[in-house]
Amino acid sequence: MNEARAIHDAIRALGRPIRLLESAGRYTLLPAEDWSAPPPGARMAYAPACRLEDLGDPTFCADYRIRYPYLAGSMANGIGSADIVEAMGQAGMLAFFGAAGLPLPTVEAAIERIQKSLGAIPYGFNLIHSPAEPNLERALVDLYLRRGVRLVEASAFLDLTLPVVRYRVHGIRRDPSGQIIVPNRIIVKVSRVEVASKFLAPPPERMLQELVRQGDITPEQAALAARIPVAQDVTAEADSGGHTDNRPAITLVPTLIALRDRLQQQYDYEVPLRVGAAGGIATPASAAAAFAMGAAYVLTGSVNQACVESGSSDAVREMLAQAEQADTIMAPAADMFEMGVKVQVLKRGTMFAMRAAKLYELYRTYPSLEALPAAERAHIEKNLFRAPLAEIWDQTRAFFLQRDPAQVERANRDAKHKMALVFRWYLGLSSRWANAGDPTRRLDYQVWCGPAMGAFNEWSKGSFLEQPRHRRVVTVAFNILYGAAVLLRVQTLRSQGLPLPSAWSRVTPLELETIQALIGTNYESHE
Repeated sequence: MNEARAIHDAIRALGRPIRLLESAGRYTLLPAEDWSAPPPGARMAYAPACRLEDLGDPTFCADYRIRYPYLAGSMANGIGSADIVEAMGQAGMLAFFGAAGLPLPTVEAAIERIQKSLGAIPYGFNLIHSPAEPNLERALVDLYLRRGVRLVEASAFLDLTLPVVRYRVHGIRRDPSGQIIVPNRIIVKVSRVEVASKFLAPPPERMLQELVRQGDITPEQAALAARIPVAQDVTAEADSGGHTDNRPAITLVPTLIALRDRLQQQYDYEVPLRVGAAGGIATPASAAAAFAMGAAYVLTGSVNQACVESGSSDAVREMLAQAEQADTIMAPAADMFEMGVKVQVLKRGTMFAMRAAKLYELYRTYPSLEALPAAERAHIEKNLFRAPLAEIWDQTRAFFLQRDPAQVERANRDAKHKMALVFRWYLGLSSRWANAGDPTRRLDYQVWCGPAMGAFNEWSKGSFLEQPRHRRVVTVAFNILYGAAVLLRVQTLRSQGLPLPSAWSRVTPLELETIQALIGTNYESHE
C-alpha cells in the first residue's frame, strides 16, 4: 500500500489518532505517539480519535439513553413510521412517530406496537400544534399521558398552549434527595427566536395556575414546574420539508445557541439547555457543519421519507429520488389553511402546490362556496375534487362529526369556515393519496420535502444509495454520521496548516457493514 492510500485509510479509521508530517508537498504518516519536532521547513498536524458517539453533546445522549446524537424527526400521517422508530431505536438512535393527521385509534395502535417491540429502548411521538382544532391537541396529550409516552417532538407551534404545558409538568415531583424529577420530556422544533424563548423558559404562571384550578397538578407541583423549562432541548428547524420558515441553518443555529446561553444564565437550570440542528441535514457535510456550529444533535426528515421503512409509497420514493435542490415550493398548509400558513413540498412531478394555491386564492377572494363564479366552481370540481362541492361537503361534514363536531357547528354558522373545510378536504387527502401511491391522483400528490433531498441525491449519485430500494434509515444515518466525523477530522488537520489533497476529504456512501467494521461496532448489539 502506498503512503497516500495509507493516509487516506488512517483518516477514516476514526477510533485511532493520526499524526501527519508534510514536507515539500509530500506527506508521511507518523506514529501517533511521536511528538518530536518536525524538521526545518516541514509541518506536522495531529487529530485525535473521533467516535461517532462524541460528535454532539454527550449529555444529550446520556439523558435520552441513546448512543448516537442523531434523530429522525416526525413526519405526519405516519410517514415517520413505526418501522423507522423501531429501526432507529435498535441502532442506538432516536426517532419520533409521525402522529400528526392520524386518527387517535391509529396513534394508540402505534404506541402499543412500539412499546411492545422496543421495551426500554427510547422512542418518541409527535405533538403538532393544532390551532384550528384545539380539542385534537388536547385529546392527543390525554392519550400520551394515559399510555405512558414520555417523550414528544413538539412541532409547528406558534405559541405555548395549555395541553403542551400540561404534558410537560404532569407527574413532576422531588425524589428523596430533593432533585426535581420530570417524567415527560419535550424536544421542540422551532424556526423563530420568539417561539424558542417561550419553550426554553419555565411554563407561564397563568398556565400553571389554570392547571391547578383544573385539578391536573397541585400547587406544590406548580411551584416545582416554575423551576424547569418547557423544553430542555430545542431543534433549530432551518429550511425543511413541511412547516418551515425557510431559515438558513448557518444563521439560525448560532442565533438559538446564543439564546440558549442567555436563558441558561438567566434561569440557572440544573440541567443545561441544548440546541440541535434540523433542516438541510442530508449529507456528511451538512451534519459536520451543524456539529461544528455547536449543535448537540442533528435531526433528519426528508431523507427518511425516501427510505424503504417510511410510511410513504414506492411511487413517492421514486419521485424523491429524482428531486434536485430547486425542486421544492411553498404551498398552503391543510392544518393552518385559514391562517395562511404554508408548508414546503415537492414541486417536480406533481401539480399539488399550484392547485392548492388556487384554492387559497379563491378562499381569500370569495365569502362562501355559493359565491364562487360558475367557471371557477366547474374548474375545481372537475380537476381537483372530481365531484360536486355539495358532495364534498357531505364527506367533510361526516368526517368532522366524528373527529371534531365543533367544526361542523362553526361551519353551519360561518359560510367562510365551511368553504375552508371543503378546501381542506383536498389538501388533507392529497398527502394520503401520495402515501397510498394512488396512481389516479399522482398529479395531486402532496409530498413534504426540503432542498436537503436534492443534496442527498447529488451526494449519493453513482452509489448503491442512488436506488430507492437500497435506502434504509439506519444505513443512511450511519453514512451521514460517519462521513461527518471524517470531514471534521480532515478539517482538524487542515486547521493546523496542512493543505491536504481534496481526495482525502471526499466521502462516498458505504455499506452498513463496512462502516461497522471501520468504527468497530455492531449496532444490533445496542441495548
